[in-house]
Amino acid sequence: MDEIEIVEYNPNWVNIFKREAEAIRTNVGKDLIADIQHIGSTAVPGLAAKPIIDIMVGLRNLSYGKSVIVPLEELGYVYWADNPNPERMFFVKGMPPYGKKRTHHVHVVEIRGEFWQRRLFRDYLRIHPQEAKQYEQLKRDLAARFRDDREAYTEGKTDYIREVMEKARQEFNL
Repeated sequence: MDEIEIVEYNPNWVNIFKREAEAIRTNVGKDLIADIQHIGSTAVPGLAAKPIIDIMVGLRNLSYGKSVIVPLEELGYVYWADNPNPERMFFVKGMPPYGKKRTHHVHVVEIRGEFWQRRLFRDYLRIHPQEAKQYEQLKRDLAARFRDDREAYTEGKTDYIREVMEKARQEFNL
């Protein structure tokens, strides 16, 4: 069972990200990777979150994406080839039979693509703590309602994320 759990912010999440980002750079190769970003709620200081480190790997061109599959699998990631979003390749670390719970998500995207812009959500929440608290409450409410339904939990956040992304684009003049 892939139960949704929201935990208090852990300042060590930053260090976990840094170690994993370095392992990814080393295994995949620095020539393919244009940038690696810590995204998601674990990247926002003070924000309660699912204890899963979201990592966005920006490639110069997503056509190189197949080249990252084996190196990420060597680090314990499982590639979700049936991911419905054509703008990203999605990898999960820590799920059975390789672990007890998800620990990391890797989103491999094109650095100039639309998905890369999702880091703006993180940036906006970092500078607007009241907005971050509102998002935290939404996540807690959804986790209580949809503890065993990850799709419903994610869908429940969609409109809010869209609204914040629009605010972020306006604030950052994008």
